[in-house]
Amino acid sequence: MNEKVEQLQLQAAELTRKTHALGIPVMILFEGVPASGKTRLANELLLTLDAKYTHFIATKTPSDEDLRYQFLQKFWETLPTKGDINIYFRSWYAHYIDYKVHRIKKAVLKDYDHLHHDIQAFEKMLVDDQHEVIKYYINIDEEKRQEHIEQMKDNPLTNWKAQEYEDVVPADVYQDSFASLLDKSWEVIDYTERETAVEQMYRHLIKRLKKAIKRKEQRERNVDGRFTEGFHTDMFDPATTKIKKRAYESVVEELQMRLRELQFALYERKIPLVLVYEGMDAAGKGGNIKRVRQLLDPTGYEVNTTSAPTDVELNHHYLWRFAKVMPKSGHISIFDRSWYGRVLVERVEGFATTDEWSRAYDEINTFEKMWTHDGAIVLKFFLSLDKDEQLKRFEDRQQDPNKQWKITDEDWRNREKWDVYLEASHDMIVKTDTDYAPWLIVPADHKKTARIQVLKYIIQKCEEKLWGVKQY
Repeated sequence: MNEKVEQLQLQAAELTRKTHALGIPVMILFEGVPASGKTRLANELLLTLDAKYTHFIATKTPSDEDLRYQFLQKFWETLPTKGDINIYFRSWYAHYIDYKVHRIKKAVLKDYDHLHHDIQAFEKMLVDDQHEVIKYYINIDEEKRQEHIEQMKDNPLTNWKAQEYEDVVPADVYQDSFASLLDKSWEVIDYTERETAVEQMYRHLIKRLKKAIKRKEQRERNVDGRFTEGFHTDMFDPATTKIKKRAYESVVEELQMRLRELQFALYERKIPLVLVYEGMDAAGKGGNIKRVRQLLDPTGYEVNTTSAPTDVELNHHYLWRFAKVMPKSGHISIFDRSWYGRVLVERVEGFATTDEWSRAYDEINTFEKMWTHDGAIVLKFFLSLDKDEQLKRFEDRQQDPNKQWKITDEDWRNREKWDVYLEASHDMIVKTDTDYAPWLIVPADHKKTARIQVLKYIIQKCEEKLWGVKQY
């Protein structure tokens, strides 16, 4: 290796130590046809960077198990910790080409342009969250590429690798498919002359890291400010009609039995179901969730209770911990509080900056659209509660030894900010109520009525997805 490249290596290593110290997550993508030089360039970089916080992630053609999950889920799961570096050998772009060329999940996706839009939205969310995404596309002279492949074929120890190249998307098809994806965000490197290619890779990396460091150092934290668009509380008015106790007992069991039938129908059709619960403290979210899952098959659903993020979770994109537990096809995920914490508690308590929670509405809409693009049903419930009713429930909990664990000092502190939380809840619903992931506002002053309303709504939406019309 020449002296010029050695100096570039030292400079790159020094800059990545600084990005690590500043907590900047770095994602480096290598794309290109088989035997184009991706492996050698990626390994060159791995040898230069600190192994303590550099990770290599290789993307293969999706397996049957991969296809049970949303298109981008494996990449959500592998997002780097703040300050770490992930090198992606083939990435979501190769994944996209696999889907498009092999017509994977055509019946569900219908239009593969949706996946490209999801990729663009995914990267925008990462960049907005201060991730540095560096993308390399590797070209090589075709004669030189074939020489590499023939050398591998001639060696009994590497012949399998040459065969593997022939089993993936053909080089000409891959190049044609990638042509529409290449834009100014890519650094295109010709690997025909190796040292020139290595030098270009380092120079581009250094330039991008310097810019990332400068942006990080100049960014000012701003935790002030709230906004509202036509804020009103009418949407949280209590229910006027309450179900009678005797009617409730028979109706709830009938609805639960129907939901169990639909669970099996969703599994057979490989349709994932996501149920999201938000609402006032003591609104009855836990009891409502219990009645939804009471007769479900426990092998096909999971309840995710969301508490304050751990240190590990805080060192990732805020959606990372939720993407990891989204359901595979045919399964149900229930969220007792969710990613909406970003625009509720994190907004109100100042845990997120104004910029962070303001852009989160669009990010959340995009996140939910990714799953509905893949065939999922996403339903969201906000359990509203009258302020006086909440006080009554708080006091009842304090006086009942079996329920005292349910009431905490934090609940009382949140109550003091009732109007602020109400405003944040209003903004959340207005900005994230979409056709593909709608909100249902559930008056929860009467718990039994709220449970029936939610069960009926879930059944209706599942039947519409399964058969296009209500069956029950």
